[in-house]
Order: sequence, then structure tokens, then C-alpha cells
Amino acid sequence: MNILSFIAKWVFVLCLPGLLLSTSFGLAFNSLALYEYGFEKYSISQKTGLAENELEKAARGLISYFNSPDEFIDVTLEKDGKPLTLFNRREAIHLKDVKGLVWLDYRILLGTLVYVLGYGGLTLFRQRGRHVRRLAGAAVWGSGLTLTAMLALGLGTLVGFDRLFLQFHLISFANDFWQLDPAKDYLIMLFPQGFWYDATLFITLATVGMALILAGVAGGHLWFRRNRAILL
Repeated sequence: MNILSFIAKWVFVLCLPGLLLSTSFGLAFNSLALYEYGFEKYSISQKTGLAENELEKAARGLISYFNSPDEFIDVTLEKDGKPLTLFNRREAIHLKDVKGLVWLDYRILLGTLVYVLGYGGLTLFRQRGRHVRRLAGAAVWGSGLTLTAMLALGLGTLVGFDRLFLQFHLISFANDFWQLDPAKDYLIMLFPQGFWYDATLFITLATVGMALILAGVAGGHLWFRRNRAILL
């Protein structure tokens, strides 16, 4: 293996955790079912006075906003028979920052996907046994790296989510618009910290699931080739 092939292989390995994690992150932010699960679990309708169908409209509005070119969100619901502008200026600015993270995730997803497909496709196109084995081995390494990272994230979530959540906000946002008032700001009423704990576990488990499937397919290929070589 020459130096360029070595580098290309390990870039592939390093891309896999980014690809799987960014996929899970994107799925979470676009999952209406996850939003509705949180609304039901944390009794958001009772706490906000918003009907369940209005909460669904809020969730759909957020998902639509995250995937739109709009700079600021504008969601109007109905409460007690009157129109309600759901998010105030502070919340709208914070959601703009959150949208920036979502789009960063999309760029990571696209970039890693292009590389993984390109490297994998080129390797399979060459159709040489050692190249296919190398691809399978790299996939196993990438899956293992992903599982290690998710183990660390899972343990951090289980034993110290409050601190992890705080550090995420301090690192990710250059302002304090994320510091909201749960007594009057609907964003934090809709999505209390418990929701983000659940969402983090969802992302972790989804990533682990995809990594295990990939490791199973790649590892199964290596096992099959090894046993076939022994029989021959």
C-alpha cells in the first residue's frame, strides 16, 4: 500500500463516524415523531396551554424553518381562541444560531457521504480481492471508532448530562441568547432539558445501530472470505 492509498483509507475511516453521527443528528432534528414524543412525555400541552394540534403545527414549523432559506422563524399558533406569535425576538435569534448548526451538520453529512461513496465506489470498481478486503477492514475500523465515540457520549450523557449540555452551549454559541426564561419563553417550555437528554440518547443509539449494521456487514464479508480461503 503506497502512502496515498494509506491516507485515503484512513480518511475513509475517519469520515465514517462523522457520516453516521451527522445522519443521526439530521434525523433527530427532522423527526416529527421525536418532537411529539417529547411533548407527550413532558406534558407540554398542559404546561403551555397549547392544544396538541397546535403543538404539532409548532413542530412542523420548526422542521420547515430548519430546512428553509428564511433567516428568522415565524410561527403563529392559536391559544385560547387568539393568535399567538410563538417565539419572541430572543428566541428567534437563538433559533437562527441553531439553524446554523443544523446546516453545518448537513454540510458534514454531504461531505463525508461524497467521500465515503467515492472511496467505496472506486474500491469496488477495481474489483480486486485485496482492495475489497481493505475496504471492509476500513469499514470495521470506522465502525469501531464510531462505537467508541458513542460509548463516551453515552456515558457522558448518563452520568453528567447537565454539565455536558452546558458545555455544548458555551462552545457552540457565541452569545447568551440560549439562556431563556422557562416562565415566559415558549422555546424552553416546548423543549425542556429532559427532551434534549432523550434526543441525545436517540442520536447516540441511532448512530450505534448504524455502526453495528455496518460492522456486521463488513465483518461478515471478512469472515466469509477468510473461511472460503481456508476451505479452498
